[in-house]
Amino acid sequence: MESCQAPAIAGSSSLSFFQKPRCFEGLTGVEIVMLSRQAGVLTTRFLQNGSRAWRSFATKKFAAPPMTYISGEEMSWYTMKIIREQWVEPFIDTSKWEYFDLSCKSRDETNDKVLNEAVASGKRLGAIFKEPTITPTTEQVKEFGLKKPFGSPNGAMRRGWNGITISRDTIHIPGIKLGFERPVFFERHAVGGEYGASWKGVGKGKVLTTYWPEDEKEKPVIIDGRVLHDDESAVVVYDNPLDNVGDLAHIFFQRCLEANIVPYVVTKKTVFKWQEGFWQKMKKVFDAEYKEKFLKAGLLDKCGGELIHLISDAATMQIIRWTGGGFGMACHNYDGDMLTDEVAQVHRSPGFITSNLVGKSEDGSLIKEFEASHGTVADLWHMHLRGEETSMNPLGMVVALLGAMDHAAALHPESQAEVTKFTLSCREAVYEAFRTGNGTRDLMGPNGLTTEKFVEWVAKNLEARMAKEGPAEIFTGEKVEAAPSKKLRKRYQAVDEDAMKAFFDKFDTDANGTISFDEFVDMTLDLGIAPLKAEELKKDEVRDQMHAEAERL
Repeated sequence: MESCQAPAIAGSSSLSFFQKPRCFEGLTGVEIVMLSRQAGVLTTRFLQNGSRAWRSFATKKFAAPPMTYISGEEMSWYTMKIIREQWVEPFIDTSKWEYFDLSCKSRDETNDKVLNEAVASGKRLGAIFKEPTITPTTEQVKEFGLKKPFGSPNGAMRRGWNGITISRDTIHIPGIKLGFERPVFFERHAVGGEYGASWKGVGKGKVLTTYWPEDEKEKPVIIDGRVLHDDESAVVVYDNPLDNVGDLAHIFFQRCLEANIVPYVVTKKTVFKWQEGFWQKMKKVFDAEYKEKFLKAGLLDKCGGELIHLISDAATMQIIRWTGGGFGMACHNYDGDMLTDEVAQVHRSPGFITSNLVGKSEDGSLIKEFEASHGTVADLWHMHLRGEETSMNPLGMVVALLGAMDHAAALHPESQAEVTKFTLSCREAVYEAFRTGNGTRDLMGPNGLTTEKFVEWVAKNLEARMAKEGPAEIFTGEKVEAAPSKKLRKRYQAVDEDAMKAFFDKFDTDANGTISFDEFVDMTLDLGIAPLKAEELKKDEVRDQMHAEAERL
């Protein structure tokens, strides 16, 4: 039987993968041919129905425990490809890793079977790394020649892995000041809310929402009935599951306690009464199992000795004010999405924020999926395709990859020591690049390294670290260097410097070119961003609730 060679599949690193349409005894599928520059053809694997799952091949150093690796596309895919080539494969046998290509074309060609198999793999192995992927727009469906616009894979992953929370935390480089001084943790409820909504565009008429109990002996309950008077309306229906909020609470409070940071719970329950249940479940777990521990650690000293609830509006302001960090917030799905975008802006960019989905298997063990919080970085990808220099900061993706490896090692302790040395050494090599001025241009400015040169610099540093006997070397310096000027950011081009100067002069009342503490106090009061005491926050919450009740009357 003849077969033709297709273009290489975007997948592994030092290996090349070629897809050959094959037919064996009536089974239609593809043959994955693994190639190595040094050894030629290594192995082939036939996958039925066009499914694209494949394994890497390596023989050096220690064997990494099994985990699921999900590849994406564009600049993030390319950067991780050369990172795997230069940082991972020289030291690690990744033959137990299971790879899945979640590019738009792969999902299209397999009718999304590849997504289902990736979810099944992650559920079975419990440790997952995911590169950023594309959810195609109508225009991209035409551009890529897709059969249809497949939706975001995140929903299938959260359902398949019994998603509890999406942990989004600030990333800190020892020795460099970014935005927040200390860690900021977020737990975003991974289910419910607008993201699971169904809707329909309708006209004038009536809408009746009815709940039918699982026990058919019980009577149905009318949730809502209303008359629609407009010619055009959007009727939206969603629920907010609460069964796993207790698990979210344990994850959140344990992490805050270990990191010595203050926990807060965020809702809009003064207006959205249905959000009360989230707060009550969080508080019940806290009071029963964590309050005494937080009191003993002194983490509630400025909170009146209690777990504080913040209205989402107040949380928005506090994120801007609390640049010292050292706090965590747990919230609903949508609020978590929005508020962590604000955290990313304060902390410089989404590239310095983690995004880890935590789910739960049937046996109670945690399933953890690690990814960066940014996208595929299409602008740099197009520059790369044009042959132009790029300077992609891969820190978020690298931290995610190393986090997945650490979790895989925790599930397979026999390899934990070797994995830990590698992941710590890799982190330290990346951090040292930025501390020594060998980082990417988003932090280093115009003198920063290109994507490829940065990867090469870290690879050499990592090689030296791994060659040393004993545990990984950790940076212990206390000096915090000044962050690069924010004028290097692209958005600064739109800033009116004359207006900025006039704004500064308004508060520099003695015209000495600096703002004293008294002048700073006046400025924060004038802008409405002065930090408030815990008791004042509670008063604000009561006022918000009274105002909301008045609006409802």
